[in-house]
Amino acid sequence: MNQMAEPVVRTTLHDELVTRLRDMIFAGELKGGDRVPEQRLCDMLGVSRTPLREALKVLGNEGLLDLLPNRGARVAVLSVDDIDEIFPVMGALEALSGELACARLTDAEFAEIRALHYQMALHHMRRELQPYFALNQQIHETILRAAANPTLEAQYRSLAGRIRLARYRANMSEARWDKAMR
Repeated sequence: MNQMAEPVVRTTLHDELVTRLRDMIFAGELKGGDRVPEQRLCDMLGVSRTPLREALKVLGNEGLLDLLPNRGARVAVLSVDDIDEIFPVMGALEALSGELACARLTDAEFAEIRALHYQMALHHMRRELQPYFALNQQIHETILRAAANPTLEAQYRSLAGRIRLARYRANMSEARWDKAMR
């Protein structure tokens, strides 16, 4: 066997909860401005409050939730001004990430990005927004990893959660989605 196998990805309860809650926010199941129904989520997800609250803290750090001391959490609302402020910063970070990645990309990483892009284009043609968006994020993550710059990655991640929601909602219109794909 000449090729190295990809390592098995192990997820923890914590990681799974963060992912599920983030997906619920992006899908609009938890709407901006609404309080997070902790007990209902615990019952629905089959977890106790401690791991749920730990996951809520992560999403609070990502800017997806506003943590209210002694009052739970509320789904964050991004104003147009917030988005206008964050988008150019994220654009600059992504441009730098792309430049650094291009200087370091292996043939395998380049092939992975190309394959992800073609899969994303297929979901766009089928009008499947959820899988399209997931692959779009995976492309950004792959480029960020290839940039191999921990400082850049930390800055990117500090804004990524807040901007992902805005990007997802922006792509809800057909015209905007088509433009993003081009």
